[in-house]
Amino acid sequence: MQNLKSEQFVTLQSMADGIAALFFPVVEVAIHDIRSGKIAYLANNISKRNVGDDAGLEELALRDMDKLAGPYEKLNWDGKKIRSVSVRVNLNGDPEYMFCINFSTAQLDDARQALEMFLSVNRLLPQPVQLFENDWQEKINTYLHHWLAEHNSSLSTLTRIQKKALVTELYRQGAFNVRNSADYIASVLSMGRATVYKHLKELKG
Repeated sequence: MQNLKSEQFVTLQSMADGIAALFFPVVEVAIHDIRSGKIAYLANNISKRNVGDDAGLEELALRDMDKLAGPYEKLNWDGKKIRSVSVRVNLNGDPEYMFCINFSTAQLDDARQALEMFLSVNRLLPQPVQLFENDWQEKINTYLHHWLAEHNSSLSTLTRIQKKALVTELYRQGAFNVRNSADYIASVLSMGRATVYKHLKELKG
């Protein structure tokens, strides 16, 4: 029986190593020995704990808790957030180990804060009217994406029929009254120039 338990624990260690390797360097896997209340194994130690340290399991009602607990949040030694799940491993009907996966979200939090700061609308100024009042490309872009939103579509999924319909609507909006606009629209819609001019010829009748 002891050999069986040893083999099962080795399997748990291999699982811990695999998960930690796949999500290195942001995931730690800890195996807690429920009976001793100690940490039995650590893979990719990011919590600065040691094997043999107290696992803090006295706070858990192990027999009452679900086999899977989490995800839940806690703080790491550096004050950064960790998101965790704990899996109770039962051998021979009794809880033997707690398999805990700890994911440090610090890098994601830093990236989110950087993006929020970089993309903050509070730092944007209105477009200079003198510079953009005749920006026909932006006007085409605005109408084009409004049309796509109304038709629940995207540039990458437009069919040939939809492209023709969009060219027709842009023509009705006066988008082709500007020099070189046909070339621009053909490029944006990934259409041949000849095809766009063919549609325009049909529209002009």
